[in-house]
Amino acid sequence: MTDRTGGARRAVITAAGLREPATSLSGYTVGVTSDRRRDELAGLLESRGARVVVAPALRAVPTADNAELRAATRACLDTPPDIVLVSTGIGLRGWLEAADGWGLTEPLRGLLSRAYLVARGPKARAAVRTAGLHEQWAPEGEGYDEVLAHLATRGIAGLTVALQQHGEPQPEYVEALETAGARVIEVPVYRWAAPADPAPLHRLVDLITGRLVDAVTFTAAPAVTALLRAGGPAGEALLDAFRTHVLAACVGPVTAAPLRRLDVPVVSPARARLSALVRTIVEELPKRALSLEVAGHSLTLRGHAAIVDGDLRPLAPAPMAVLRALAATPGRVLSRAALLHGLPRGADEHAVEMAVARLRAGLGSTGIVQTVVKRGYRLPV
Repeated sequence: MTDRTGGARRAVITAAGLREPATSLSGYTVGVTSDRRRDELAGLLESRGARVVVAPALRAVPTADNAELRAATRACLDTPPDIVLVSTGIGLRGWLEAADGWGLTEPLRGLLSRAYLVARGPKARAAVRTAGLHEQWAPEGEGYDEVLAHLATRGIAGLTVALQQHGEPQPEYVEALETAGARVIEVPVYRWAAPADPAPLHRLVDLITGRLVDAVTFTAAPAVTALLRAGGPAGEALLDAFRTHVLAACVGPVTAAPLRRLDVPVVSPARARLSALVRTIVEELPKRALSLEVAGHSLTLRGHAAIVDGDLRPLAPAPMAVLRALAATPGRVLSRAALLHGLPRGADEHAVEMAVARLRAGLGSTGIVQTVVKRGYRLPV
């Protein structure tokens, strides 16, 4: 099943008993925090068999009435910048669309074509080329520090630099440019705002802290900050989950930076592409799967499912929690009281018995989970 914003759900073609390729994401749950391209990213993950939880952390909204953007555009036209720094693809597209509404498309395009155009990252570069323009330089990565170092080497004293903002003011970079002697025109095309419906994001926080998602994707650094802020008092629990159980997958190094500063391990593709991000997750998650030989069966735990002799068998949270607890100490007997810790609060030992019964039914074999009379349960490895 795929969980979409607003609670809508639809089935994906993955059923218990279907043999899945080892490289698929079947059995795993992945959170998506992006807004603009959430459907594209969710579709790529679903095509690999993942269950997807879409919970935008932020949304990009145009600057109020475009008054600030129009003033910045007029400033650029009055004093054409020597250098234009395109920070994001959506920013350049939004700037050109706004100029078209004002009847300033040709003057703005002419200004951009004559300037030394710097595209920060592959998405910005793609937008530049799609617009029929050509960047003079682009960094290997997508960090502003690399851009500032390049401009400082080139020399910008006495020049005018137009800086397209990345959803929020960037005073540290403006100050660095001005310290190097440049005059800076800030171009605010859009700003980051809280999602219109915050419920999916808060639900994702609960799923992360409960270890009920296996990975979370990020495509913008502000989304990381927004998710941690949404955690509120659970902020440390969120970080602990990312450090131990939940894979943080970021589209590039700039997006990953806030997590790395908090000592959270992050995976990122070599190229900042959504398809590459999905491939990275496909490569990484199966490495974390626990595989055992139990009672003559091959058993692999992945996310919300078990693979028994090559057959994918999705399990509900309570049976899966029991299976994970037993698999953590294979062969050892765990009492009902010990297994109770992994179940939702308020459960009793009868709930453990019910979870074990559902687990056996879900696995398709009663022999995988063995009852040890008056002591508890174990996996007979």
